[in-house]
Amino acid sequence: MTALAVLDYASVFIFALTGALVASRAQLDLVGFVFVGCLTAVGGGTVRDVILDRGVFWVAEPSFIMVATAAAFCVFFTAHLLESRLKAIFWLDAVALAVAVPAGVAAALGMNALWPVVVIMGVATGCFGGLMRDVVCNEVPLVLKQGELYVTCALAGAASSLALLSLGQPLGLALIGCATVTFGLRAGSLAFGWRLPVYKSRPPRR
Repeated sequence: MTALAVLDYASVFIFALTGALVASRAQLDLVGFVFVGCLTAVGGGTVRDVILDRGVFWVAEPSFIMVATAAAFCVFFTAHLLESRLKAIFWLDAVALAVAVPAGVAAALGMNALWPVVVIMGVATGCFGGLMRDVVCNEVPLVLKQGELYVTCALAGAASSLALLSLGQPLGLALIGCATVTFGLRAGSLAFGWRLPVYKSRPPRR
């Protein structure tokens, strides 16, 4: 199994958990759990593969859908055991982001894409599944929450992988660096309230 496949399986499983947890907050049925879990799990990778004009990963290997479905089933029967499902969503989503961004970077590098495309594919793979999940479940998308570090984490992680590669580091180390930066920033936002400045309207000058 390739490194990209391992990253894809890991991100699919963890993102599916977050999707199913969001479905539990919306009080959906089992089919709803599976739908939202699978949408979250494969959404970012699908956008990535379509843009890169490569075979969509879960179409070529349907076992990804089976993994996402299994995760959704697990959450359906165990979500009530969690003290705070919202907190679990935030932290699982942070882990999934840290896995999905390197997967997007690796896929783009495998297609010999230029560096701006590599960064964008890292961001897309990490962010679009969660965005679809939140829109479908009528939640405020995490990627758009006021001042919260999310897309910034993906962007910084993808850029750090390119910086490490430019310094002559091997791909594996660059992807680990990408995951570390992505998770570190997202965890800091959740644990310590790290935020970006937001636009505040002002009255027009006379």
